[in-house]
Amino acid sequence: MANLYLLRLRNKLRIEKGNSVQVGKRTRIRGTYISIKGENNRLVIKDGVKIRDSHIEINGDNCLIEIGENTLVGINSYLSAKEKNTKLIIGKECALSRDIKLMTSDGHAILHSGKRINPAEHIHIMDHVWLAIGVTVLKGVTIGEGSIVGIHSVLTKSIKDNVIAAGNPAKVVKEEVTHDWSST
Repeated sequence: MANLYLLRLRNKLRIEKGNSVQVGKRTRIRGTYISIKGENNRLVIKDGVKIRDSHIEINGDNCLIEIGENTLVGINSYLSAKEKNTKLIIGKECALSRDIKLMTSDGHAILHSGKRINPAEHIHIMDHVWLAIGVTVLKGVTIGEGSIVGIHSVLTKSIKDNVIAAGNPAKVVKEEVTHDWSST
């Protein structure tokens, strides 16, 4: 919580009472709008995370957004956990390029015969994942460790470890891949 003062200086915060924000050491957050509405929600940003000019939104009850150690969230990204009991978990050492959208909810209820057919679902991004420019990840998706999602892809289904997925909707185009940040 020591970095919360820094957060207030450089970012716009709207956090209702009954919610919590935890910020790790060596974390840099600039120009980011953080909005938390509802009750018992948590935003956890671990050590070494870098976020720039993005929007983080929690709107519901008992929701969680967690960003793992040494993860980068690029400019104009949108991370959203909405409704009740939803989690958006991003692993450690992930690279989210600019214009990324991660959404646990469609935003509005769709009804069929009086019953809702589109409830919110968790999103889980495992460690060392790379999301290229303009990727959208929709509710219910898990991205396996070490995977890559191509530019402007829309991920509607989960993918396993160490694959490349691309397209709209995204499909696996290559398996058994690795990537190395130090070589770029």
